[in-house]
Amino acid sequence: MSSRDEIFDPAGLAGSIRSGDRRSLARALTFVENRAGGHEAFLDAIYPDVGRAWRVGLTGSPGVGKSTVAARLIEEFVARGRRVAYLGIDPSSPLTGGAVLGDRIRLGSGHGERVFIRSAASRGARGGLSAQTEAAADVLDAAGFDVLLIESLGVGQAELDIARVVDTVVLVMAPESGDEIQAMKAGLLEIGDVLCVNKSDRASADALYSMLKHAVEMRTNPASRRPEVTKSIAAEAGGAGDLLEAITNHHRKLHQSGRWTELRDDRLRKRVEDVVRLEWEKRFWTEARSEVLRAAVSSLDTSARKPYSLASLIVEESSDGGG
Repeated sequence: MSSRDEIFDPAGLAGSIRSGDRRSLARALTFVENRAGGHEAFLDAIYPDVGRAWRVGLTGSPGVGKSTVAARLIEEFVARGRRVAYLGIDPSSPLTGGAVLGDRIRLGSGHGERVFIRSAASRGARGGLSAQTEAAADVLDAAGFDVLLIESLGVGQAELDIARVVDTVVLVMAPESGDEIQAMKAGLLEIGDVLCVNKSDRASADALYSMLKHAVEMRTNPASRRPEVTKSIAAEAGGAGDLLEAITNHHRKLHQSGRWTELRDDRLRKRVEDVVRLEWEKRFWTEARSEVLRAAVSSLDTSARKPYSLASLIVEESSDGGG
């Protein structure tokens, strides 16, 4: 079967990635990321194999060392016999829309077939993740990797989407990067299951670590998560040992509490909701309804350009059978 034929054969492509064919895996990821025709059937074909991998997300502001942390975690996981897939979200190329791979190739160097590295374009996503990140993660999950490391684009507090895609969220911070002030914001603490102070050999690292510990201990609401606070020096060999222990503890708690299954159910429900929403939007915006909007926007009559009134008009026409 040619690669061209395989792209349009969802069952064949699914079988190829299950068998460990890395070229087919790369093609499948491109296929899904580009939303090529038939990608929905392919994702349905692999879904029975999805849900076994442990998904670990790395998030945090630019410059805190997320990619270096990822490299150390990959080393630690491989040393323990795990197969690891890394998915890094990069800024989109302003010319092609593609991902800027940068130096991430080094993440998988020396690990052979146990590690698979992939960069994906953010495509303008404001939440730190590409819209197809979850679909790409499903492909890697179905390919049989034990651990998926997903590194989101560092864009500050808007970076909330990763929590819905992974099982364990690692919020990476660093001293002298403004994170001391950010740590005081409750919203930032809500993101992470593990809070990691990277570059902890710096003088002000202990102050940031103590601040985070105090902030976590002050959260007395039993319904809220209490993230574990840890340190790393990812630039040094073995510098992520404590971090690995912390995220492994979280992994264990997920299974003991039953949360592991709940997360998978939540992801499927939200995924279906998103697909339904997108499908309804696509069906709703007929040419007739789009023309109403274009006419109002181009009108010199400002009374026709009120956004809420215009939206209500379009919706009312829809309920009356218009369009």
